[in-house]
Amino acid sequence: MLRIVNLSKSFNTGTDNEINIFNKLNLEIEENKCTVIIGSNGCGKSTLLNMISGSIPTEQGQIILKGTDISKMREEKRAAYVGRVYQDPSMGVSPSLTILENLSLADKKGERFTLRRLIRKNSIGRYIELLKTLDLGLENKLNTKVKFLSGGQRQSLSLIMATMKHPDLLLLDEHTAALDPKTSNVIMKKTKELIKKHSITTIMISHNMRDAIEYSDRIIMLDKGEIVLDKSSRDVTERELIEIYRIKLELERKVS
Repeated sequence: MLRIVNLSKSFNTGTDNEINIFNKLNLEIEENKCTVIIGSNGCGKSTLLNMISGSIPTEQGQIILKGTDISKMREEKRAAYVGRVYQDPSMGVSPSLTILENLSLADKKGERFTLRRLIRKNSIGRYIELLKTLDLGLENKLNTKVKFLSGGQRQSLSLIMATMKHPDLLLLDEHTAALDPKTSNVIMKKTKELIKKHSITTIMISHNMRDAIEYSDRIIMLDKGEIVLDKSSRDVTERELIEIYRIKLELERKVS
């Protein structure tokens, strides 16, 4: 479904601060499955999602989505096929617009339109039904500006907006990291429901080992841009993942 072929990426090339993130990375993501990517800070998790979404360019290699090479495709064009929810609850929404206006924007993704003709009245009923699935009462706040919503409400809205057009691929970039544990748990359950309901192929970054196992089909661990673990979530335990992290930290301390 998604193939990463010989992908390479460096930053600050040719300087003393050059950082090589990926060197001919190869990876295949299965259709209709949720794959979680874990790893310590700087291992390349967010960089990989940024390259898939097109927010940063690739240097070498291919990103092939459903048989089409999207490596050179502009980010705004990829957005028609790739949905994304960010760590910051304000990143996936327009805080100065209302809930209704945000949903209308997401519904017109990939279309040409003007703000004057943004809202389609015959779509409002569908938006209300989508919001009802969140059980947050947002369907009663259609004309409320998003900046007045809580972080959990904004992230829930972002999730609905990212999935409402059933993208070929959904990218979740630590989308519960900025939330309190109770709200995070609610968002994860809603995430799983939406992914399952619409059979959306998903890549999720997480630092929560328990969530990584519970809400995914496959777990991949990156270390310095390389895949060091690739297992079915059913075949790995939280204790095993924590132990891998512990050993890695000990090795890094000895080297330093």
